[in-house]
Amino acid sequence: MTGLRDPPSWSGPSDDPNDEQFGDVIEPCSAARTAADDAAEPARLDRADRYDAVLVGEPYDGGVVGRTGAREGPTALREALAAVKTHHFEGGPVGAVGDLGDVEILDGSVRAVQGTVSEIAHRVHATDALPVFLGGDNSLTYPNAAPLLDRSLGVVNFDAHLDVREVRDDATSGTPYRQLFESGLDAYACVGARHFETSTAYADYVRDRGGSIVTADAVGSDPVGAVEQALATMTDAEALYVSADLDVLDASAAPGVSAPTPGGLSTRELFRMLRRVAADDRVAGFEVVECAPPLDEGGRTAAAGARAVAHFLSGYGAKGDRDA
Repeated sequence: MTGLRDPPSWSGPSDDPNDEQFGDVIEPCSAARTAADDAAEPARLDRADRYDAVLVGEPYDGGVVGRTGAREGPTALREALAAVKTHHFEGGPVGAVGDLGDVEILDGSVRAVQGTVSEIAHRVHATDALPVFLGGDNSLTYPNAAPLLDRSLGVVNFDAHLDVREVRDDATSGTPYRQLFESGLDAYACVGARHFETSTAYADYVRDRGGSIVTADAVGSDPVGAVEQALATMTDAEALYVSADLDVLDASAAPGVSAPTPGGLSTRELFRMLRRVAADDRVAGFEVVECAPPLDEGGRTAAAGARAVAHFLSGYGAKGDRDA
């Protein structure tokens, strides 16, 4: 598809034939929808419509407020995911997953990049597969989710920050949900928000629009109750978009992000909540953002992000399982 680089090949590193890994089951694919696109696509690529979910890499950190490095996230997340086994004890193996490759991002303002990504995201959302965007920074959440605004849309954002800053000179990784609200977002919940990491004005902005702020403290006390609180905000939404900003995790679990801080979620808490949200029939898109390999320590952040994808896909494939 125009605007996407050819997807990489996948293989699992284990030499045990019983070890089915994501690297063994993810396949390169195409989202081509027209005869012209079909002619331009390599014949070896299968169409995205035959998969349950498709990966899209977004190697970009031009909108980062803080330390850069997230442009290397998609490669690191793929490498970590390739070695993850496909079996979940309650859900079994994951379904069919394709890889569309990385978005070709040209130089320009963040707004211009968002426009380019939005065109591609519209095409990906038009397939029958669930889009799974591998970031990349949080500024691309806006174009990733915007194609779903033709319906009543709710966003569940696992994040240390609310990301509803005003757009001034240009969009940033701190503005995507303000942009979505201004474009018609109907419901918003931030799960894992950290005390002393946002401004009163932005907390008021979310609450004035009926949004829900579920703190990291609330998650630590009752993860199931926390995610149910977020979903209760989505009552009237027809479609759900789910974002996992890896800075929602405690800095000890995810040092390789733009703004690591103490007091965050554990990986176990995040994985459990992602799997619960993924089982909602309205889910129409998912992303993992702010994985910055140059800032990482021992690959911990990429490993956490890859397993976030695995747990989400497991939950998405196990509709109706609310307790795992």
